Amino acid sequence: MFENGIAILLRSIDAGGLENVRIWPADARHLLPSLPAASISRLFLLFPDPWPKLRHAERRFVCPANLDLLARILADRAELRIASDDPGYIAWTLMQMQARPEFEWLARRPGDWQARPADWPETRYEAKALVAGRRPAYLSYRRRPRIMTP
Repeated sequence: MFENGIAILLRSIDAGGLENVRIWPADARHLLPSLPAASISRLFLLFPDPWPKLRHAERRFVCPANLDLLARILADRAELRIASDDPGYIAWTLMQMQARPEFEWLARRPGDWQARPADWPETRYEAKALVAGRRPAYLSYRRRPRIMTP
């Protein structure tokens, strides 16, 4: 756990007077199964570890098992936002998400995923990537409405 990051988060929560924030002090993958269905309206996955070796691909957060969980907990029309500066992870994410009928990619032109939208939080990983000359991708998806059966 990155303690300085938690301290910054707590200061930001306090300064903003936010009361609707909960902090999970462990790997989010352990929390996802416990969340109620259709309970999340927006979820950010910002600069996850890319696990660049193909033999480690099953450790990537964007994978079929986690996407099953996200599809379950995201409300209809909820947003899933994923940012990465690793070209391999970006390609992997696009491939994984394209295979998911529950999600619609919201990009309509290159600018929709090449520049960070104003309402995305900045991260230190993004800042490091930009300083190093790497261009992050900002992928936005919408949870398609569930089909109700009679």
